Formats: sequence, C-alpha cells, structure tokens
Amino acid sequence: MLDGVTEQAQRTRQRRRGEELEAALLQAAWDELVEVGFARLTMESVAARARTGVAVLYRRWPCKDDLVLAAIQHYGATHPVEIPDTGSLRGDMIALLGGVSSGRVAFAAVVSAVFSGLLASSGLTPAEVRERLISGREPLSTEVYRRAHERGEIDLDRIPRVVLRMPFDLMRHDMLMTYKPIPDERILEIVDDLFLPLVAASQAAPAPPVAPGA
Repeated sequence: MLDGVTEQAQRTRQRRRGEELEAALLQAAWDELVEVGFARLTMESVAARARTGVAVLYRRWPCKDDLVLAAIQHYGATHPVEIPDTGSLRGDMIALLGGVSSGRVAFAAVVSAVFSGLLASSGLTPAEVRERLISGREPLSTEVYRRAHERGEIDLDRIPRVVLRMPFDLMRHDMLMTYKPIPDERILEIVDDLFLPLVAASQAAPAPPVAPGA
C-alpha cells in the first residue's frame, strides 16, 4: 500500500509543470504560513506539503523570504476583491470598502503576523516589502476612480493622491487594529464624513497656476 501511495505521489509530481506547479507550490507556502507561521515555515516543510522535492523550490525562489513574498502576492492575486459598478462614486466606494472588509480581513491578519519576521529575516524596510507585494498590480480603486472621472463626478487632476488613498489607508489601519471586518457604520463614516467632503473641497479649491511655457 505504501508503495502505491509513493508511486501515486511521484506520478502527481511528474504531471505538474510550469504555472500549474508554481501555483501549487505557492498555495502550499501560503497554507504553511497560515498553519505554522513565518518562523516555523521552512523550504523543506513547504516542499513536503506540496509533495515535491526541495530543489524544485530553490530553482524558483533562492530563499524563504522570496518564497513567502511570492506566496502572499499569489494569494492576493487569486482571491481578488470584486470591483463594483453601482453608477456613482459613493455607491462604488461603499461597496468596494465593504468587499475589502469582508474579503481581506483574514489575509491582512496573516500578513500582519508574518511581517515582523519577514522584515528581520530579509533586511527589507516596511516600504520595500509593501512595494514588493504590490508590484505590477493596480490599486483596487483605479477603475472606480476612472469611471467616476468619466462620468464627470470627479476631476482626477485636481484631487491629491493622499485624498484618493485615504479611505483604503483607514480601512487597512482598522483591520490591522481589530482583525475583524469593518462595521458598515464605519464604512459610511469613512465615505460620507471624510472622503467625499475632502474630494469636494479639493475640487472647489482654485486650480494651481500653470507655469509659463508649460
């Protein structure tokens, strides 16, 4: 029986190639992170979970830090938050923040638990880790703001980026403080009491002067 199991595992390893194999390895790394945490995760434990040889991991990721960063990126990319289209900026923002709250709170909790160990092991700064994690991905808000701009609700050339980022920065802060979904009333507070008034104030302010020759 044991020989049969071993042969089956070997056939499984042989069948997986390319993107399929890489996805299986990254899923195994994520599952290991969730189950045992960053400190106890090893290349060997991930290989065992994925039923492959450790050399297969090292050919793709030179060290544990690179594997963990890739696993976090992969999980985020394969569990996207739906981008709403309600027909208004307010509706879209409420729906989007609600989706982030319900769909990403567990993800945020795992990443937060991993963060300190990853920083100590890799020598990267928090900003460098964040840049690695979001590299190549558009912010969730990009499509929402683009549609609002096309509808004439907002002028993206007049709104500071800090205002556009603010709702998501507040959501991230709240999720990391509680590890719980954000209450609906807090989402309404962020959108109605903070974000939309700042958007309106930004667009009401005089446009900056155009430099001569621009």
